[in-house]
Amino acid sequence: MTAVLFTNARLIDPEGGTDTTGWLQVSKGRIVARGEGNAPDSDQQIVDCGGKCLAPGIIDIGVKVCEPGERHKESYKSAGLAAAAGGVTTIVTRPDTSPAIDTPETLEFVTRRAQADTPVNMLPMAALTKGREGREMTEIGFLQDAGAVAFTDCDHVITNTKVFSRALTYAKSCDALVIAHPQEPGLSAGAAVTSGKFAALRGLPAVSPMAERMGLDRDIALLEMTGAAYHADQITTARALPALERAKRNGLDITAGTSIHHLTLNELDVADYRTFFKVKPPLRSEDDRQAVIEAVRSGLIDIISSMHTPQDEESKRLPFEEAASGAVALETLLPAALRLYHADQLDLPTLFRAMALNPAKRLGLDSGRLSDGAPADLVLFDPDVPFVLDRFALKSKSQNTPFDGQRMQGKVISTYVAGKEVFRSS
Repeated sequence: MTAVLFTNARLIDPEGGTDTTGWLQVSKGRIVARGEGNAPDSDQQIVDCGGKCLAPGIIDIGVKVCEPGERHKESYKSAGLAAAAGGVTTIVTRPDTSPAIDTPETLEFVTRRAQADTPVNMLPMAALTKGREGREMTEIGFLQDAGAVAFTDCDHVITNTKVFSRALTYAKSCDALVIAHPQEPGLSAGAAVTSGKFAALRGLPAVSPMAERMGLDRDIALLEMTGAAYHADQITTARALPALERAKRNGLDITAGTSIHHLTLNELDVADYRTFFKVKPPLRSEDDRQAVIEAVRSGLIDIISSMHTPQDEESKRLPFEEAASGAVALETLLPAALRLYHADQLDLPTLFRAMALNPAKRLGLDSGRLSDGAPADLVLFDPDVPFVLDRFALKSKSQNTPFDGQRMQGKVISTYVAGKEVFRSS
């Protein structure tokens, strides 16, 4: 593999928390050296970054690729192209397919498809219970052997506490990570928005933010009982944060994520029943959004993800209550995150700590860093270039993005996986 020397780069180092000008050397797919100031003389291939930002590639936990079952919404090929265009070098895929990824055979099928069709790294998650039905746990050990990096039933909350506790206990014995969706399922059933004045004015079925807090409280109690490794996929309300802080302070093996949509949008964006803004959990109040941003800044919330959920036009062009939840975000994750940078709410090392370093740490990967020996999974981007997003220009098969027609700032120039360029903007 060709050795590459990146010069004149603005190096975004989430591990050191620094943003400095310098150079980075790559050989045989790994980072071998870096420094500040002028680069050393070299006969290697040179990439002049022109003062633009060079950062670890994004590791996106919770990407839905609709194979098997709904390939018309998203395939591994289209998801991989979208990821590369968005600076995402590793997609960690969800098992909420049709059928669910709950057997080693299904897991091996999607892994082969990804290896054949996807230019970025793909790490699969498997279902925690068979069919994601919450009744009988999957064969966690066999699925781990087949390559599963975590176990989750996605937005299907396991209501049977005994089943969940047994699954957590078995996962602990296998040193497996469980990813859960903190929500009280009875309160949240049928909800389309977050409760409050706006929901009442719109006449839409709503759920209290306390449903998230109640779901997290239950899960934390089970963690105290089982000692399992646990990640909350999305924490989106201020009321859940004190419980998360106490759990971490008490030494539980718990981390938490949030989605880019909950960091950059609020409940008022639903406006005239715009279904592209219908996500799960629903968009929250502005006070909740600001609290979650602060939690990311402080490190209480560890990970930012896209929660990429493709839906076709037929699923979205319905009355708001009936429309499917979810939005695509592989290509919009970085420019949307840069809104927080331009608003002086989060600096670039903090953003990439949450989008690259912390996901790598949680999954036990050596990527997400700019340190010597780390994989040369990199994104070169200009944080300042403005553009208006056209959803029909997205590489995903589905274009259900809430950012359609919005002014955004920040574009990917190139994406590298193991030192090989897999995307270059035209």
